[in-house]
Amino acid sequence: MTHTLPALPYAYDALEPHIDTLTMTIHHTKHHQAYVDNLNKAIAGTEAENMDIISLMGAISKFPAAVRNNGGGHYNHTQFWMALQPNAGGTPVGALADAINSTFGSVEALKEQMNAAGATRFGSGWAWLGVKDGQLAICSTPNQDNPLMDIAECKCQPIFGIDVWEHAYYLHYQNRRADYLAAIWNLVNWEELNNRFVACK
Repeated sequence: MTHTLPALPYAYDALEPHIDTLTMTIHHTKHHQAYVDNLNKAIAGTEAENMDIISLMGAISKFPAAVRNNGGGHYNHTQFWMALQPNAGGTPVGALADAINSTFGSVEALKEQMNAAGATRFGSGWAWLGVKDGQLAICSTPNQDNPLMDIAECKCQPIFGIDVWEHAYYLHYQNRRADYLAAIWNLVNWEELNNRFVACK
């Protein structure tokens, strides 16, 4: 199948001041678009051309690095955009709220652990909240890997991945990754995350 760049459900300036307009514009139209374009080139004429993105992630060890890197980049960014919304944040809802309190004790404890996973990821990568064996779990992956990949050390059904590549925050936060990680929680679409959690369960 041919992969396409998903349209954002909000304007490029809608996540201000937490994510600036220029970063959003470049991140979506340049970085994510490049992952989509390079993925389509890498899978052309191969078995991967007939696979949806989820199936591709689960069989990624069968394919070259270009498919892993660009396929991961496409999946990771798609879930990231849809997990954010303007004027959001607040508190978790539904079954996810109960699971967070049961697993972590509070949403603040969840945030601390997620932020730590993102802050301690050396170089570029992602911090993840997911479901493993029916329970919430936090981990991180390098580069554009994700927990759906059959080669991932960190395996789970992802609910929310936070991008900690420098291109996600450097124009506004420079080297202050911790400030970016703290700010991202003002944009989390908890209803979307709850829907993902329920689907995983």
